[in-house]
Amino acid sequence: MTDSDKRFVDVIAAIDHANARDPNVIQIDGRAVPAELLYGQRMSDALARMAPNASEQLRIAARGQHIERWTSPRNGYPAGRASYLKWRNDLQEFHARRLGEIMAAAGYGPHEIARVGAIVRKERLRSDPEAQMLEDVVCTVFLEYYLSDFLRKTDETKLARILAKTWNKMSAQGQAHASKLELPPVVRGLLKRGLDQAPE
Repeated sequence: MTDSDKRFVDVIAAIDHANARDPNVIQIDGRAVPAELLYGQRMSDALARMAPNASEQLRIAARGQHIERWTSPRNGYPAGRASYLKWRNDLQEFHARRLGEIMAAAGYGPHEIARVGAIVRKERLRSDPEAQMLEDVVCTVFLEYYLSDFLRKTDETKLARILAKTWNKMSAQGQAHASKLELPPVVRGLLKRGLDQAPE
């Protein structure tokens, strides 16, 4: 293993070690798996399918996109959209900073660390292909693994808006990958309804 390979492996291991401390768990095949550890693994798997030649920086960003997210819950901020946006932006800065610390400890330089931070913060989303790919992966993972929770607890009108917003965040490539998912027929109907109501 080259030094470059080792530092990448070390960073992924460190991200997983951090996320393994998540007190929130998901039951998978009878096992309780820390939620953010599982999320990071799902992000890496989706990225490998959607962009098998992804750069090292993008692979790190995908794995660590939610690093230690549970330490700053949404209910730690006031209600309302402005507070939600502040929470989300603060999280992006936190995730970028934590990944930077881990990368520096593994021997990455400042330019590589800055690049991962820019991807995680999704700077220049539409014009940066790697930031857009991260968004595509996020949306695909949401649709594949986490949409079922929304189906159970969200009314159809709101869900239609959520689906349309998710779809419109993706590039054409991301939408093509998402179209291959085995989504329930009701989801496709609600997506069409949402897009018809609020087309971009």
